[in-house]
Amino acid sequence: MRLSLLKPVIDRPGPWASVYASVPHSSEDAAKQQELTASATTAQLFALGADEATCGAVHEALLTRREGDTGAHTGRVLFAAHGAIVLDTPLPGPPATPFAAWGPVPRVTPLLAAIGDDPVCLVVRLDRTGADFALLGERGTQEAGQVKGAEWPLHRTSSGDPSERHFQAKVENTWEQNAGEIADAVRAAFERSGAEAVVLIGEARDRHLVHDKLPEPLRALTYESTHGGRAPGAESALVDRDIAQVRAVQEREHVVQVTDRFRTGAGPGNKSAPHAAAGIPALVEAAREHRIDTLLVSPHGADIARQVWVGADADQLAVRGTELAYLGEEHPAVARADDALVRSAAATGADIVVVRDPERAPSGGLGALLRGTVETQSE
Repeated sequence: MRLSLLKPVIDRPGPWASVYASVPHSSEDAAKQQELTASATTAQLFALGADEATCGAVHEALLTRREGDTGAHTGRVLFAAHGAIVLDTPLPGPPATPFAAWGPVPRVTPLLAAIGDDPVCLVVRLDRTGADFALLGERGTQEAGQVKGAEWPLHRTSSGDPSERHFQAKVENTWEQNAGEIADAVRAAFERSGAEAVVLIGEARDRHLVHDKLPEPLRALTYESTHGGRAPGAESALVDRDIAQVRAVQEREHVVQVTDRFRTGAGPGNKSAPHAAAGIPALVEAAREHRIDTLLVSPHGADIARQVWVGADADQLAVRGTELAYLGEEHPAVARADDALVRSAAATGADIVVVRDPERAPSGGLGALLRGTVETQSE
């Protein structure tokens, strides 16, 4: 999961107002419902101890429609601190349970659960003359360049004349050459962008030619859509569906890989030098030492809502409040374990994976793959 979205709230001290709202826009009484939501939310925040300036900022934001919001209902998440809205981002749909919270760290875990792994996909719209690249991921769709091949000769004739057959061979060579250049550009764009999958869109023969010329490792991550094309107006809902399916497959496979590694690393045979950690005390220690490589979070589990103690800095967290005095925090506060660990992991560049399948989730709902073993850390 790419966590650049969380950077504004990770790098800034609280306390934080966290708001998950379902805001109607298309109904006749949308404005009235917005006003009721804004008033109820800010009243709840004020009752929880939020300052007046932050409550006012939240109220004003909830009365304002976000640019680009569409649909009968729009899910929306706001994080505010010290009288300012720090992050205002849409959800894929209405939140499962709208709520407002006030605390020392932002309630980011429900946001991560809603957006999922969100793998970045390189979309390639191609024909025999070249291709246009786009990246689809956490920031929507972004143009990612293009490649142009030879434009002549590209069209075969139906004549059986020997000279025409020679011309047709040239056409075939042009197709092959252009496909090779497109494949090279796809490889370069894939490596440059950090994408996790490729979707080829275009005519069947054009797709197959490019697919066959990709390097083997990349070929295994490349899918073909049988809908749409490169020409303007060729897009369709079926193309969007194909891309969504590819991204869903990548997310599932990533979760399987991570949870398999966690199970192996947390096994009985690795107690002397664990590659994984589970349980609040072990996870808190690993977070303080910046040893979490990947944090696993399940929306369900006994540990996610357990209380830990936190300070102003992301690596100031402890099982007991007295421990934070040794970390330089004079005024420790209580926070949920999942949000405190997410804040700490994100601040140190760790990956975070949401595990929705209870059969694959760590016991208690929280776990971590570690950057180094105990033996490595002690050397």
